[in-house]
Amino acid sequence: MAQSVCKVEFFTAEIPNKVGEGALTLAALKDAGVNLVAFWGYPLGAKGKKAAIEIIPETAAGFKKIAKKAGLEVEKGVAFLIEGDDQPGAMAALLGTLAQAGINVDAVKSLRAPGGKFVAAIFVDKGDLRKAAKVLGAK
Repeated sequence: MAQSVCKVEFFTAEIPNKVGEGALTLAALKDAGVNLVAFWGYPLGAKGKKAAIEIIPETAAGFKKIAKKAGLEVEKGVAFLIEGDDQPGAMAALLGTLAQAGINVDAVKSLRAPGGKFVAAIFVDKGDLRKAAKVLGAK
């Protein structure tokens, strides 16, 4: 099972799906002194004129104001940030634990990290946050 599970606030925004928009967004956040725990983006819709970005800042307090100054309208959510030992089936075990508790996972992002570790962000329905936190042993 995971070594560390914590509940984190994340923020989602839509930006134009154009060359350089992600770089501009990240530069604006850097200029505002924001350190990121995680960031990813992906196109929205069939034509891909918009993209969604999801951000987990190191410090969530005041992030909405900072984002607004950077030209982003963000929506806040809660996810679980997990760090653990990388081994075959590590994510299968986590997702299986949630499934056994009757919790549907809305999204998951996972990567292998240096030193034989993995990191993941797991997103569940707002109504399942408390139950998921208990099942995962979140801090």
